[in-house]
Amino acid sequence: MKVLNLYAGLGGNRKSWKNCDVTAVEYDPKIAKVYADQHPDDDVVVGDAHEYLLQNYERFDFIWSSPPCQSHSRMIRSGKNRKARYPDMKLYEEIVFLQHNFNGLWLVENVIPYYKPLVDPTQKAGRHLFWSNFDFDVEEVKSPKNFINTSNAKGSEELKEWLGIAYEGNIYYDGNHDPAQVLRNAVHPDVGKQIMQQVEEAQDFKLLAKRLEEFDRATDDAIRDRLETEGVV
Repeated sequence: MKVLNLYAGLGGNRKSWKNCDVTAVEYDPKIAKVYADQHPDDDVVVGDAHEYLLQNYERFDFIWSSPPCQSHSRMIRSGKNRKARYPDMKLYEEIVFLQHNFNGLWLVENVIPYYKPLVDPTQKAGRHLFWSNFDFDVEEVKSPKNFINTSNAKGSEELKEWLGIAYEGNIYYDGNHDPAQVLRNAVHPDVGKQIMQQVEEAQDFKLLAKRLEEFDRATDDAIRDRLETEGVV
């Protein structure tokens, strides 16, 4: 199965995926380097995930997209983090685009926003909302204590251990001075694993349905040919 992993980050969602050919897109070179070290067999593209989706979506069987969540998060509406800013509509652009253009399986992940979602999500688990074109169940992995407020090197190391992602030093996401932010952005590997298992089941069902449709069509054609040969039609 050919998989496109957009806004791949450190690759938390992808860590436990098996038997798939993954292309990952991440715009930050330092983050992409950590991803590539974790998943050396993946094709890692450093670039604009939003544009890459538009130009390449037809090449894949399954697309996972996790657009930046900061402008949607309830955190920007609270305390010292309160800041007036536009929500990034790329989230909804991609949902609508995939709904109407992509024939494969797809999923878009983001945080629970401070407003009512503009498109109803398919599933909710912990701090995540998911939009998809297939049904699935997922059990959220409980976050460590002080998950949201962790903002120092010690907290960063704790999150690395929780995610099972190892790299030296700190990475600061998008100019942020919090070394734990890039780790908080990650989907826990167990969540990614649960979802991918159900993607594989949905993909198998989709292939089976396609083969049955082709069989029915071939059978209908064979019956029609036989009837025409016998002069019935």
